[in-house]
This record gives sequence, C-alpha cells and structure tokens, in this order.
Amino acid sequence: MNRRESLRAIGLTAVSTGVLLEACKTDNKKPGTDTATPAAGDNAGREAFEIERNKKLQEQRFFTDHEMATITILADIIIPKDEKSGSASDAKVPEFIEFIVKDIPSHQVPLRGGLRWLDSQCMNRFGTAFKDSKEEQQMEMVNDIAWPENVKPGMEQGVAFFNRMRDLTASGFYTTEIGLADLGYVGNMPNHWEGVPADILKQYGLENS
Repeated sequence: MNRRESLRAIGLTAVSTGVLLEACKTDNKKPGTDTATPAAGDNAGREAFEIERNKKLQEQRFFTDHEMATITILADIIIPKDEKSGSASDAKVPEFIEFIVKDIPSHQVPLRGGLRWLDSQCMNRFGTAFKDSKEEQQMEMVNDIAWPENVKPGMEQGVAFFNRMRDLTASGFYTTEIGLADLGYVGNMPNHWEGVPADILKQYGLENS
C-alpha cells in the first residue's frame, strides 16, 4: 500500500476535516509541532488541571513493547516514507496512538483486541506474530483488511480494527509539522505578504491596478 492508496482509502475529506477535528477535540497537541503528543513545557493556553492530567497520562503506559512494535509497522504501512516526507513513525504517530488511548479510553479495547486478532491470524497463516512475519506476509494480511468494500467473510473484525488504526494514524500524522508539510499547508505566516494572487486580481479585472 503506497501513500496515495492510503489517502484514497482514508478519504481526503476525512483527513482535512473529521480526522483533524477529532485530534483537536482531545487537546492532545499543538498543531504544527514535530511530535503528536504534548511536550514538556508546551503548555500555552492550558489550564493547570489540563497540564497535570497530560503529565499523568504521559507517565502511564498502556501498550506493551510487542503491541507498540506492531502499531509502528502498521502506521508505516499506512503512511510510509517517500520522496516528499517522512513516515508515520518519523512523525511519532505510534507515540500519539499510545497517548490517545489513554486520553480516550474507548479506543483501548478495540485496538488491543484488534492487535491480538491480527497476531492470531498471522500465527494461523504463517506461524509467527504479525511483527515477526516477513514483509510480504504482513502486506498479504493488511491487504485482506484494508479495503472495507472488499471484505472477505471472517475478516470483519480486522477491517474494523484497521479502519480505526488508519484514522488514528492520519490524526497523528496530519497534525504534525511533517504531515502539514506533506499536505502542502502553509497557514498564516507573520510578516510575509506577497499581495493578492494574480488569478484573483484577474478574476475581478484588477490585474492592471
């Protein structure tokens, strides 16, 4: 699965609106930074109780090392490194997912259950857990659960899990500096004004003004 296929599967509308709104709603980070979780000292605009809560969440651990390794592989399959920008793990998306399941506990059971389902499927097919399977075996497994419209009987739990992973990966990636650069988003830049774009001036007959 390349990046273009991943984005088509997520839907650009989801990335630009719903997915990003979900990330913002949890107040898990300040958009435009390199990391997807609250950094020490990055407390501008936060109430004292929010700072304390984030600190406690960061000190806790939910996923095991095995689960985090699996999440990292999946995240990089969903958004791999390419010639334009880094991968999901380069943008610290696995750390974002670790934080978000503590911030929104409703993700915990579906994600942990999905990770166990994935390992069980791989053990039955290949005799190894997902993270220890060969790359082509991992991709075979992912391709069976990445496309909801082509779901095979018995793969429904895997599809639901992968959909959640894909949404969280997009949330984490596209609220970081790497992700925003990948979208080509510039935003407001202080002390930088190049005037009204030429096509807009032409549209209103003001190109010679």
